Amino acid sequence: MSETELIRSRTNPLVRRLRALKQRGERGEEALALLEGARLLEEALASGVQVVEVAITPRALGGARGRRLLQQLEATGTPVRLLHEDLLDSISEAETCQGVLALARRPRFVEAQLFAGAPLLMVALGVQNPGNLGGLLRTAEAAGASGAFLTRGCADPFSWKALRGSMGSAFRLPHLAGLSPEQVMRRLRARGVRTVAAMPAAPTSYDEADLRGPIAFLLGSEAAGVPESLTRGADLCLGIPLAGEVESLNVGVAAGLLLFEAARQRRRPPVPDSG
Repeated sequence: MSETELIRSRTNPLVRRLRALKQRGERGEEALALLEGARLLEEALASGVQVVEVAITPRALGGARGRRLLQQLEATGTPVRLLHEDLLDSISEAETCQGVLALARRPRFVEAQLFAGAPLLMVALGVQNPGNLGGLLRTAEAAGASGAFLTRGCADPFSWKALRGSMGSAFRLPHLAGLSPEQVMRRLRARGVRTVAAMPAAPTSYDEADLRGPIAFLLGSEAAGVPESLTRGADLCLGIPLAGEVESLNVGVAAGLLLFEAARQRRRPPVPDSG
C-alpha cells in the first residue's frame, strides 16, 4: 500500500475530495467518478477504467476480496489509503457500507463507437432520474446495443446513483451525453439509422415491426415521454400493448422490451427471397 497510516481526520485531503465529489460531482475533460463498493471497483478495473485513488477500511482489507483487490491495485500502481470505518461510513450512501470508495477517471467515448457494426442504439430523452438512467444503460448493454445517446437534461451517467443502477455498464457501453435531441436526430439520419419512437397509443405493436436494420429507439422520461416534435420526425412509432387499466410502463421496462425484441429478430436467419 502507498501509505499504511490509518486516516481518522475529516480534514484529510482525500476525505475532502471524496466528500466534494459526492456532494457536487465533477465534470470536464479530467472529471472523476466516485465508486462505492468492491463490485463496482472490480467492474471498473475489468473495464480498463483508470482508478486514481482508493480508500478502504481495515475490515474490508482483511477479507479475501479486499486482499484480491489490493493485489490488483498494487499491480497498476494505484494509491490505496486506509480509512477509519466511521469516517468512510459518514461518506457512504449505501445502506450497508462495504468499506471501499474509489476515485476513477470517467471513460471517454467517440461517436464512431456507437455506430459500430449494425447499430442498435438507445436515445434517452431527458431522463433525469439517475437510477432509471443507470438501469437503461445496463439494459442496453445486456441486449447487445451498440451504444446510447443521453440528451441534454439527462442525469449524469457517472453520478453515485446512476453508477449503482448501471452496475458497470456506464464504463463499457459507448455513450455520448449533452447533445440536444435535434443534434442526435441529425447524426442518426446522416448515418442511415431508422428512428423508432416509443408511444403508448401507437397503432403498431413493437413485436409486429421489422427491427433488424440499423435502428435507434427514442425513449422519453416517464413524466414527459417522447416529445411530439420527435415523434413527428421519427421513421416509426411503436406501442407496447397493455392489459387492464395500466396506462404506461417504467421507462426501463419499455426499453428492455424494445431492445430485446430487436436483438431477438437479429438472431433469426433471414427469410429466403421467394421471388
